[in-house]
Amino acid sequence: MSVFAKAQASRSRSLKAVIGGVAILGVSALVLSGCASGDDSSGSGEDLTLKIGTALPVTGNLAFLGPPEIAGVEYAKSQINEAGLGIELEVIQGDSGDTDNKAYETEIPRLLGEDVKAIIGAASSGTSLQFIDQVVGDGVIQFSPANTSDAFTTYDDNDLYFRTAPSDVLQGEVLGNLIAESGAETLGMIVLNDSYGTGLAKYTKEAFEAAGGEVVAEPTYNTGDTTFDAQISEVLAAAPDAIALITFEEVSTMLPSIVSSFPAENLYFVDGNLSNFGDEFAPGTLTGAKGTLPGLSIDSLGDFTADLQEFWTGEGEEELEEFSYAAESYDAVILLALAALAAGSTDSADIAAKLQEVSGGSGDGEKCSTFAECAEIINGGGVADYDGISGPITFDEVGDPTEATIGVYQFGEDNTYAAYKE
Repeated sequence: MSVFAKAQASRSRSLKAVIGGVAILGVSALVLSGCASGDDSSGSGEDLTLKIGTALPVTGNLAFLGPPEIAGVEYAKSQINEAGLGIELEVIQGDSGDTDNKAYETEIPRLLGEDVKAIIGAASSGTSLQFIDQVVGDGVIQFSPANTSDAFTTYDDNDLYFRTAPSDVLQGEVLGNLIAESGAETLGMIVLNDSYGTGLAKYTKEAFEAAGGEVVAEPTYNTGDTTFDAQISEVLAAAPDAIALITFEEVSTMLPSIVSSFPAENLYFVDGNLSNFGDEFAPGTLTGAKGTLPGLSIDSLGDFTADLQEFWTGEGEEELEEFSYAAESYDAVILLALAALAAGSTDSADIAAKLQEVSGGSGDGEKCSTFAECAEIINGGGVADYDGISGPITFDEVGDPTEATIGVYQFGEDNTYAAYKE
């Protein structure tokens, strides 16, 4: 049976974060307390035209997530436009880069200059934090499919920041408990020194130590670093039972030195680096290593990923090798379009005011699972409650999803991962 953890959350902007425990027992609960504007087109009787931009990682240390996220956005756009149900979507693609190459410094002004009403991105929490003030300060919605840092829950965002990915409070709890349940008593971690890495490490450590374990080493590195000998040596010297790699794609550089001295079955990956490495390493290099990834099981998303692959290759693009955060990106676009339709407006503030409603976080909406179903409800005068591909979503008043799932995966002989079977 696949191992997953589900979370429910309720938050208040006045609270900094009240955290309850979670244990990985197939299904787990998490309770926390703690964030979740332009051209008006309402009242005209004409179809709305909504322009959004993307700031997703075409370059940088999360570039492997760019293709599935961009594909998810474009797939959602195609379905919205083909439906012809009162709203037309225009998407302007952009590159977030990372905090080393700083692509966002030119891309965000370019997108804002195009008068977009929302920007999808970034994938990296640390990168999003570099431009969130610029976006929401311009009265534009920022909507990330992959930001997981808890910093956003209480961020002063003018009520214009939303995300379809859950906070790392949950992933850390699941990861820490997973490692403890493997029998490990000591843990070493190599940690990216940004809001994502240090936040996820904090919650992983708390969960592992609450289960009776001890973190014996946790060296950090910075975005843009290219050598990690010091961090690897520090962790290996502490002789931990398990090692958690809380990194982005720099993990590819680290792994040869680690697996030459440490058993792969005691390695743990996270969403920032869980990748199908394939023939990048010799067969069997990563056999038994595990990792966590927010979202429904990739196995359970088979229909969506197959349809997305068919759409994407049909657009003349290369076949997708990863699907991480594709569903969350798709859902972000669907929710924006539904909120605009419900508001009868393409004004950013009006859309933001309806996002909680169309996600089912407020009101007593009618359940629906596709853009067309939900749009028909809205056009008929009803309230839609969209349950997405990535999950129910259900935004709270600060723009965080209140229901989420963390998948647990394990690498096979071919260095690709599949749902973990106990």
